[in-house]
Amino acid sequence: MEVRSPGISLIYRLELANSVTTFAKVASLVGVAGGDINAVDVIRVSKDVVVRDVTVTVESREHGKRISDMLNSEPGIHVVAVSDRTFLVHLGGKLEVTPKIQVKNRDDLSRVYTPHVARVCEAIHEDPSKAYQLTIKRNTVAVVSDGTAVLGLGDIGPHAAMPVMEGKAMLFKQFAGIDAFPICLDTKDTDEIVRIVKSIAPAFGGINLEDIGSPRCFEIEERLREELDIPVFHDDQHGTAVVLLAGLLNATKLVGKRLQDCKVVIVGIGAAGVACTKMLLAAGVKNILGVTLDGVLHRNQTYDNATWNWYAENTNPHNVTGTLDEAIDGADIFIGVSGPGVLKVEHLKKMANDPIVFAMANPTPEIKPEEAAPYVRVMATGRSDYPNQINNVLCFPGMFKGALKARARTINEEMKLAAAYAIASVIKEEELTEDYIIPSVFNQAVVKQVSDAVAKAAYDTGVARREVIHTDNY
Repeated sequence: MEVRSPGISLIYRLELANSVTTFAKVASLVGVAGGDINAVDVIRVSKDVVVRDVTVTVESREHGKRISDMLNSEPGIHVVAVSDRTFLVHLGGKLEVTPKIQVKNRDDLSRVYTPHVARVCEAIHEDPSKAYQLTIKRNTVAVVSDGTAVLGLGDIGPHAAMPVMEGKAMLFKQFAGIDAFPICLDTKDTDEIVRIVKSIAPAFGGINLEDIGSPRCFEIEERLREELDIPVFHDDQHGTAVVLLAGLLNATKLVGKRLQDCKVVIVGIGAAGVACTKMLLAAGVKNILGVTLDGVLHRNQTYDNATWNWYAENTNPHNVTGTLDEAIDGADIFIGVSGPGVLKVEHLKKMANDPIVFAMANPTPEIKPEEAAPYVRVMATGRSDYPNQINNVLCFPGMFKGALKARARTINEEMKLAAAYAIASVIKEEELTEDYIIPSVFNQAVVKQVSDAVAKAAYDTGVARREVIHTDNY
């Protein structure tokens, strides 16, 4: 069985001649061509024709084109236009700036702008911390990318990366009430990116780095964390790691194992793989093996990649060598952040009892869930059309909400661990099943529990500028 495609939703505007055809004919043709009709709307009716918008799910744009050509060739059917619903929601961009108050008269104008705004500027000049009270800084995040590692598309540049960054900003607002602004930089120079982000930082309470290629992303984040006094968070690394840990906490609880005692194999030692490893090490896992295209990272070899040298020194306690075949022998957990087809059924048969597989490559996981099902106790992917989706949306809204509430200077390991445990705790022990180890991104308890835990961890570790007292503590 092939991995399912999420499909593309197209709207066909059809002009149907009353004397020649009926809608039943259209439905029959679309069905024979493999399309799935989801909605039908009447746009205009006259004596001779009916104009309808027919929404059809197709496998690909090429499939949609074949259906269009087929309909157009049928007597009495004219395809007026074909619209992609995803493209329609992007027309003009997905964001706008809306003022919190209306300027209706001269008095309003004098308070929001000249002359009275000068008094607010002077107050901030005397005490810069007042920027958190008197400007958007208190609740605004910059979503920064150079467009070099976008989704599964790779280096597509800053212009093409904008739709993803706009979408990220939407999620900040919808899930956590945080104002976020997409900033795509037309440079790949690490020094210049660091300089630009530092220069715009006064306007923002936090920086979310997004879709920046490895290994530059490591240096950019590290330098910005050292040189700025606001939270800097590379979501592709740490968001993935936090949600992964949350899922593993519940998965190991379900199968009756201690996560700290598990043998973990990670395939794909890039930005996400390294961050997942550091998160597991922080959670107390000791036996982690990292596997690349060249094989298991081990201490008998020196690598050109400095990150891999660090990895070899801090993992693989028994210094296993070889390929995935050797690494996975007796493993309790497989984590994939690599590509499709990496994991085989033969590998699953070599794992320990009740194996846990997190195959997170997108859009095609390391092994098809249908293929793995007979051999795996708990399966998770990065896809929304299978159970147990490892989705960063579970992390970054609550992470930044908690950091902003605490006015944190940084996001440290304790805050990330707190976020992971908070996500896991949303699912009660009696609710855990093989298909429910991670909450839905639409579960409203997630952001609150994550933000509360993150704010407390920030205060407890001394990186908060203010203590957050929650109303349920009174």
